[in-house]
Amino acid sequence: MKIYTKTGDRGDTRLFDGTKVRKYDDRVEAYGAIDELNSFIGASSTFLQDPALKVMLAEIQKDLFSVGAQLADPGFRDQSRAKFQLDPGRIAALENAIDSFETELPPLRQFILAGGGHGGALLHVARTVCRRAERRVVSLSEKVEIHPNVIVYLNRLSDFLFVIARLVNHREGKQEILW
Repeated sequence: MKIYTKTGDRGDTRLFDGTKVRKYDDRVEAYGAIDELNSFIGASSTFLQDPALKVMLAEIQKDLFSVGAQLADPGFRDQSRAKFQLDPGRIAALENAIDSFETELPPLRQFILAGGGHGGALLHVARTVCRRAERRVVSLSEKVEIHPNVIVYLNRLSDFLFVIARLVNHREGKQEILW
């Protein structure tokens, strides 16, 4: 199978069920933003030294593949493919990680500027991409049914990415710049 199909040469693409849509379709925008987020998380991970954090990010990337698959499949609600399901326990795992990591960080009393070392700065970018993906999914959810766990997961993930960016910078001794 060739990587190029030429089916998109005129600005169309196909969803999982074969439905032909324009590449700017809300559903394509939503799963495209998820794909972009996944890439930024992967890029961020390459700068991290802590193997446990890298494993956590790899698990999140797998979650995002499931989310993207759900968004790309208009018939998702009628399917029970386990690979596409987002386990609600994944939201709890993010919350537990946030709570755990925050005990290692100085409390925030002001806004901070995104930045720090390579990994921390890219995790801040991933956080903003996550927020955009969340906005795209929320917009799509006003037109089609989206599993509510997807929106909750993305909301929690952006919080997680903020905390882990701070954590990485803290562990590397990078000073946070207050606003």
